[in-house]
Amino acid sequence: MGEELAASSIVETLQQENFRLKRAVEELSVLNDLARAIGSSFNSQEIMQTIIRRSLRAMGAEQGVITLVDRKEDQPMVTLVRTMVSSNDRQQFHFNQTLLGWMQLNKKPLLINDPSNDDRFRGVRWEEQIQSLLCVPMIVKSELTGVLTVYNKKDKQTFADDDQRLLAIIAAQSAQIVENARLHEEQQEYIKMQEQVALAAKIQSELLPREFPKLPGYEIVGKNIPAQVVGGDYFDFVAMDDGRWSICLGDVSGKGLPASLLMANTQATLRSQTLLNSPPKQSIERANTLLHRSTGPDKFVTLFYGILDPTNHHLSYCNAGHDNPFLVRSNGDVQRLGTGGLVLSIMESSLYEEETTPLNAGDVVILYSDGITESMNPGLEQFGEDRLLPVIQEHRSRSASELLDEIIKAAKHHAGKEPQADDMTVVVVKRIQ
Repeated sequence: MGEELAASSIVETLQQENFRLKRAVEELSVLNDLARAIGSSFNSQEIMQTIIRRSLRAMGAEQGVITLVDRKEDQPMVTLVRTMVSSNDRQQFHFNQTLLGWMQLNKKPLLINDPSNDDRFRGVRWEEQIQSLLCVPMIVKSELTGVLTVYNKKDKQTFADDDQRLLAIIAAQSAQIVENARLHEEQQEYIKMQEQVALAAKIQSELLPREFPKLPGYEIVGKNIPAQVVGGDYFDFVAMDDGRWSICLGDVSGKGLPASLLMANTQATLRSQTLLNSPPKQSIERANTLLHRSTGPDKFVTLFYGILDPTNHHLSYCNAGHDNPFLVRSNGDVQRLGTGGLVLSIMESSLYEEETTPLNAGDVVILYSDGITESMNPGLEQFGEDRLLPVIQEHRSRSASELLDEIIKAAKHHAGKEPQADDMTVVVVKRIQ
């Protein structure tokens, strides 16, 4: 009798060992198949779909989901990506945010076979169809990057410790691969965005004048240095049918791509008005109405718009809220060109004024954007008009291009190593005879 019991015990032990070995072989097969399936892909969605399908098959579960998370200052835990696979036609379960919080705090597997009566989640309202679930963390460099969850063991069975162990291994093996794919996709998106920004910068640079007006008795130059790859400052010179030239310098609100788009819109609007040969006042009023109708309430443009008559040597202008240009006479007297009205696009029916001033030999007009005067040094001191005017006075007898270079050089010298915070634009119009 004792020998029979001993033999029976040995047989039982061998059966258990055989079962464990069989289970181990199956687990290794699952892990090897999964590694081959996801190891060569850089598509995060495909990788996660594969992980979930293999997990459902290995766990004998009905539904699975991977939730990727991100840490931010204002939101400690937010869902970035949610990929779900279901082995049946039932409704998809919603991942419970309480689970996400628990996983963030504990970073260890969670097995629940009776959700409604689990003491760890008192007061949590579960979906009625969820009978059991197994939730494991996906961790990269000690940080929770995602959560892999499977729901409802088939045939109304319950998840076991072996299921928990295998799913935890799957998550551990897959976490870095998913993260690598995600980072690869972000890098590709960044490269694509950089290419688009570079293209936008090229287009924007082509919108600026490629050549400056060559008028007898005048030197006219302009320069734009954006603070970012693209900017919101612009200047333009447009020949009119009667021999006059429109000269403008504008500064749109904001920076970067949004500002560059509004800049292009403003330039197109002003050029269309120039072709009508209208005086500055009417051109600005029409442009203001058009821009107000085509831009949002938080967008606006400061603009100086002038028309130079090189035959009669006078400049008619309208200043729409822009920094008042300097008109320095040949004798050193300084005049500010401020006649005009409000910035563009704030009110649809704004009224503007214009003024005409003569230009004598030796007179010079300097248009600039606030990126010049607001250029700031490490001590938070702005360059300002008090520093700009002496530079103009000192170099006003030099050529227009030399004067322009000296203005920009002085503003940059003032800033020192402080990075450029705003677009810098300067236009110089000088009558030389």
